[in-house]
Amino acid sequence: MTTRPRSLAGVKVLDLSRVLAGPWCGQLLADLGADVVKVERPGAGDDTRSWGPPWLKDASGEQTRDAAYYFCANRNKRSVTIDIATPEGQALVRRLAMEADVVLENFKVGGLEQYGLDHASLLELKPALVYCSITGFGQTGPYAQRAGYDFLIQGMGGLMSVTGRAEGEEGAGPQKVGVALTDVLTGLYATVGVLAALAHRDRTGQGQHIDLALLDVQVACLANQTANYLIGGAVPRRMGNAHPNIVPYQDFPTADGDMILAVGNDGQFAKFCEVAGKPEWSRDERFATNAARVKHRAELIPLLRQATVMRTTHEWIAALETAGVPCGPINRLDEVFADPQVLARGLRIELPHAAAGTVPGVANPIRMSASPVAYDRGPPVLGEHTAEVLAQWLGEGSGSAGI
Repeated sequence: MTTRPRSLAGVKVLDLSRVLAGPWCGQLLADLGADVVKVERPGAGDDTRSWGPPWLKDASGEQTRDAAYYFCANRNKRSVTIDIATPEGQALVRRLAMEADVVLENFKVGGLEQYGLDHASLLELKPALVYCSITGFGQTGPYAQRAGYDFLIQGMGGLMSVTGRAEGEEGAGPQKVGVALTDVLTGLYATVGVLAALAHRDRTGQGQHIDLALLDVQVACLANQTANYLIGGAVPRRMGNAHPNIVPYQDFPTADGDMILAVGNDGQFAKFCEVAGKPEWSRDERFATNAARVKHRAELIPLLRQATVMRTTHEWIAALETAGVPCGPINRLDEVFADPQVLARGLRIELPHAAAGTVPGVANPIRMSASPVAYDRGPPVLGEHTAEVLAQWLGEGSGSAGI
């Protein structure tokens, strides 16, 4: 347990969410010091506990009931099991909400109203409550009642229209990102929204409802692609690993594999040309400026590919790093966790676990000098803290109804 100050010490969060977007927000709040209590279904728990293989093994090497997926978004929380389908369970969750500063949930729109656990019901009982709802499409609009999943939203929100090989290339077609990025980004936006709402509450005493939709987040996070469309008028297309606004900024073949070249300005391009033994390229009016390189992309990229295959990835990276040209390898995950920088930053961590002893995880990337992130608990076993939480939050024993 840490003895250093925690940014969100004293903040209580009741996490009714499951899968990834909501739990990601809850984990981040917990990392920052909030007391996050995860409410799960008795006997089953969060859906991701069953999304295996792979499965966590206990200290004796036996397979547990928890899939690896669950462990990416649930550290530093406490798990309680309550059946909210029963009146007793609903009453118990309501009482816990009255002790909380924040409630997180990702049920379908109106899904908690039948239990009296929706935002309107709880805010009426506790006006200072911060209540964050995460759905696929938001609380309003013609799609509000639809279920929303990351893959679906990546398609509907435009991300897959700009991800994948360009038309005409082998393997062309829409491609989702390799992780549930929309869920993760929604979890981050939810965290920002909760922190802003807590600051507002601290000033005014007033809580509020946060309506967060995966589709809204996905559209917002298309960043320069949406700006290109809204200002330039042209619909962006898939370009593989190429960049619509910067050249050269993509992968290139080497003598033994591939590398990424990320030239961000004309000076860096000139340095690359020197290392490549082609200084005349940076003086060529077709390539001298980024705007010219974007215009003449089809002429420049084949020339670069002919040059990059002449050296190994290691040789290119060593030479280009010395020259100050951004570049790097395309690492597998085993190579990521063996990388000297990743090792130096301590990005792999070991967390305590009731069944396995320890379980590996990935460090929170936020580095704070005065109130650092701490890892007090690993992801909890289902219902591990039911009695403890009821005793601390409600002053009750483990025999409470609804568990």
